[in-house]
This record gives sequence, structure tokens and C-alpha cells, in this order.
Amino acid sequence: MKIELPQVGESVTEGIIGRWLVSPGDRVEKYDPLVEVITDKVNLEMPSPATGTMSKIIAEEGETVPMGAVIAEMEVEGEEPGVGPDLNASLQKTAEVAEPPVIDRMGVLIKNMAPVGPTGSGGPSAPIETEGGGDRGRRYSPAVRRLAEQHGVDLALITGTGIGGRVTRADVQASIDSGARPVRSEGPDEARVPLTPLRRMIAQNMVKSTTEIPQAWSSVEVDVTGIVTFREAVKDEFRAREGVNLTYLAFALHAVAAALKENPLLNSSWDGDAILIKHRTNIGVAVAAPVGLLVPVIHDADKLTITGLALAVDSLSEKARQGKLSLENVQGGTFTVNNTGVLGSVVSRALVNYPQAAILTTEAIVKRPVVIDDAIAIRSIMNVGLTFDHRIVDGAEASAFTGSVKRHMEAMDHNTRI
Repeated sequence: MKIELPQVGESVTEGIIGRWLVSPGDRVEKYDPLVEVITDKVNLEMPSPATGTMSKIIAEEGETVPMGAVIAEMEVEGEEPGVGPDLNASLQKTAEVAEPPVIDRMGVLIKNMAPVGPTGSGGPSAPIETEGGGDRGRRYSPAVRRLAEQHGVDLALITGTGIGGRVTRADVQASIDSGARPVRSEGPDEARVPLTPLRRMIAQNMVKSTTEIPQAWSSVEVDVTGIVTFREAVKDEFRAREGVNLTYLAFALHAVAAALKENPLLNSSWDGDAILIKHRTNIGVAVAAPVGLLVPVIHDADKLTITGLALAVDSLSEKARQGKLSLENVQGGTFTVNNTGVLGSVVSRALVNYPQAAILTTEAIVKRPVVIDDAIAIRSIMNVGLTFDHRIVDGAEASAFTGSVKRHMEAMDHNTRI
């Protein structure tokens, strides 16, 4: 039977073959993991659709293939099942990022990576390397480019023997064995670090965000003294009762959710000849994990209390750190909050998480002297920054939104119900 790469989400159109877990001749049981697949939404292990013996691997490691493409063949024991709903269902259940080992910031393969975004952005489809100049239109998989870079091979000089004339690893290896001339090597005072598939994906997503979205930025100061005082008074009791920390982020998310309901234009996306305003408020939250910056999504955040948001953030953050985010955990975001304050930042400008309309940063809380009723007082101040798509949002709407966030946060004190 032919094994196809099944659809794992309506917006996922292709995937990168990260690492084959089996070889031709191996016997596998139904639902045994066959291959690690990298997509722009989630990284997963694809299970076997049947029990049998692997006969042929078609898609090479590092190759970018469309959903539905044949990636391998196997000899099935007994009646040959189709690759249909059962496989898709099992793949959805196992669409989790495996626990990552400690490696470089962005990882290398499925088990070493996870969805990335806002300042490391996720969203657009997995990258296909396209060369310019005389090599315009040729596409290279990350594994092919990595092998070529390691040996200084000029890919433009290689004739591809893969599907559609694509250059394969075997083509590159043959060129290496034949003594192909190098294009460039690092000097004595530098090191050449081959890019991982995820790093390439991030690079392309950043270019897409900055080239397709005209971005503007604004910032406001928020007096969060009331929140700080209230949180200090209840955080220990909250921890004992709920089992999680009552973070400042939970208060900020509650204010953002309320502000998005009051300013729905910020909860939208650009659609060519129209603006799509989202009816659900699904807030993505940037989380620092061993593999890099991840953006799990809190669905229907406007329906949650501050306690509910604290529990949601803790749960998603733990899944992100353990590499256990599911496909559902990273899909459907309509707005993103980046809590850069935990890194010590006081002012930052994030890039919009394509194709959303805006992204908001919450900065570190610092004590500052401020003037209140002609007297100087020491207050706890947080900067809130908003980067927005200027095709959708003008300065007036952006200011109305950040003003709404400011108003909601400054109204929080010991009387706030959490």
C-alpha cells in the first residue's frame, strides 16, 4: 500500500520530513510511529496506518512535501486498508511535539522543535528554499541544503533526479564524491552554522510578516499599583488553593480580552478585498521553552476569569516546556500577547503574528516617580506596546484599544473578582 502524508489541519498544506523512524524491511504494527513530520503549526510523529513491512521510503529526510503526497510504501499483512479517516484521526491524536533534548535555541528535527511565533513567528506554511539569479525557481529541502553547505557544493550546478527535477541528497552526495568545487567556506575568525528547518521557517515567516504587513507601533504607560498590591496580598492563598501562581500576565490577559470585545477591529485579519473580524477571542500567548518561543492559544479567553486565565497559562506553558502541545493548542489564534517583561524588557516592538491584525507586549513592572494631584508618588508602572497592521487599524483605533487595556488594568485592585 502507498502511505500518504494526511491532512492534519485545514491551514496546513505541506510538511517537512524530519526523520524516518523505520527503514525498508522493518516490520511495524498499526499505529507504530513511522516518521517525524514538521509543519508550521505543530510537529508530530505520524503513525503507521496498518501492520506490515516497510518496502520503500519515497520522501527523503528534510524534503518538503504537500499533504496527500505519497511518502512511502509498505506490504500490508492481510487486507490492505486505505489511508483515510482512521489514519487522519490517529494522527490528530498523536499530533504532539515530543519532549525536546537540550540543543540550540531553535532545535533541529521534530522532537527538537515546536511551533514558533510572534517574535519568532509561526503561521505561514513551511518554507521551500528558492534560489535567485540563474537558479531562480529551483527548490531545495533543508537536508539537501544542509549537506551542500557542509561540503561547499554549489546547488545551481547539480541536475536533480528527484520528483519534478528536485535535487535530492543522493544528487548532492554524488556531486561531493565527484569533487564539486566549493562556493564559500568560513574564514579563520568565523564559524558557519547550517540552518535548521525551523530556523528557515522562522526566517521566511519574519520576511512575510515585514513585507506583507505595513506595521505601525505605539505604547502607553499603565499604572498597575493596584494589581501589584492586590496580587501580593492574595498570591500565597491563591497558590495554595489553585496549585498555580497568580501571575501579572493573567490580569493583563483579562484586560486584553475585554478590550478586544470593545474594539473588535483589533481581533481581525486582512483578506485582500475585505477585513475578517473574528467572533471568537482566541489569544495566543508567547511562551519561552527549551526549543525557543512558542505560541499556544487560549480559546475563548473572554469567557474566562482571571483565575481561569492563570490556570490556562500554566497548563499551556507546562505543555510547551515538556513538548506536549497538540495541534488544537496552537491553532485558531486571533490576537497575540507577548509577555516580554519576564525577560526584563521595558520597551519592545514585536512583529505582528501573520495573519493577525496586531500583537501586544506587556513589559516589566518598574517603580517610577509620577505626579498625582500635583504631588510626587512612587507607583508601579508597566509599559504596554502594540504593533498593528496599518491596513486594518489606524492610529485612532490602536489608541482606543491600548486606552481600553490601560483603563481595565488600572481599575483592578483589592475589589477585583478573580
